[in-house]
Amino acid sequence: MGVAASAVIVVLPYYLHNFTVFAKITILGEFLAIAAVTMCMLFIFVDMGQPARVLNVLLYPMFHSMMFWDLVSLTAERNGTAPARWVKPVILVSIPWAVSIYNVTAFLYAGLPGRPLWMTAVLAPRFLASAFASGPARLILLCLLIARVTKTQLPRESIQKIAVIVTYAMVANVFLILMEFFTAHYSAVPEHRQPFQYMFTGIEGHARLAPWMWTSVILASVSLVLLIVPRYRTNPRLLPVACAIVFLSLWIDKGIGLIVAGFVPSPLGVVPDYVPALPEMLIVAGIWGVGMLMLTVFYKIVIAIRSEPLAGHA
Repeated sequence: MGVAASAVIVVLPYYLHNFTVFAKITILGEFLAIAAVTMCMLFIFVDMGQPARVLNVLLYPMFHSMMFWDLVSLTAERNGTAPARWVKPVILVSIPWAVSIYNVTAFLYAGLPGRPLWMTAVLAPRFLASAFASGPARLILLCLLIARVTKTQLPRESIQKIAVIVTYAMVANVFLILMEFFTAHYSAVPEHRQPFQYMFTGIEGHARLAPWMWTSVILASVSLVLLIVPRYRTNPRLLPVACAIVFLSLWIDKGIGLIVAGFVPSPLGVVPDYVPALPEMLIVAGIWGVGMLMLTVFYKIVIAIRSEPLAGHA
């Protein structure tokens, strides 16, 4: 879902404010969002256990169910982005609806009182900040890759504008994490402090996450230096490095730290060690494979169309 945010940051300025700098990148962001949101919907199929159960969410909707609203918001985001001018009213609706994806996901976690790490009011802003950092960072990497392996030329100014957005979003994300860390340790509430302790130092000898989390911290710190300093951010060799470590840092923070540490310790005080099983890894790899296949097909279409000579210049 964070990757899907790359579409929002180019669609909103381009369609609403006629910011033509993003003209050639908008379609790339939209296609990236479609592939990413499709992956999100496939993960819902996995979470439900059986594909047929997904139909129950729509046939027997329960409006207090966060899963129902999550499915609705994902479906709307997948269908709400289109480049034609006559759908501008739909775009106006789809932009806040796209933001709701990250909010609803945060509510899925924050609504569980037995998980102190997730039950915080800043979880939704954290999701938004990390989304607007990781998604555009991935978009920049894909744009640079396309420009390198094909003849498609993308304006450098547009990439630099997106890099500035990544910078501000990453700063906001790190700030919110520090606020969470301060609140947990200064308040000295054991239930809130223990997940952070498990992530960075370990509890009772259980410290599987510590190397991952310190790696994420180091990568985030390095990325801030590379992004905040204009000389580094505008360097064509350092920018892809900065974007890659932003994406990797946030993937560790959200995909490993936030999820796994949310279950540790358990409401009964048990500190389990989680290791993903082979079926889990294969399912995730399969969904990522579907997303990458879709993205490859979409981008090949864009590249083929843009490489075709105009009728009058053939």
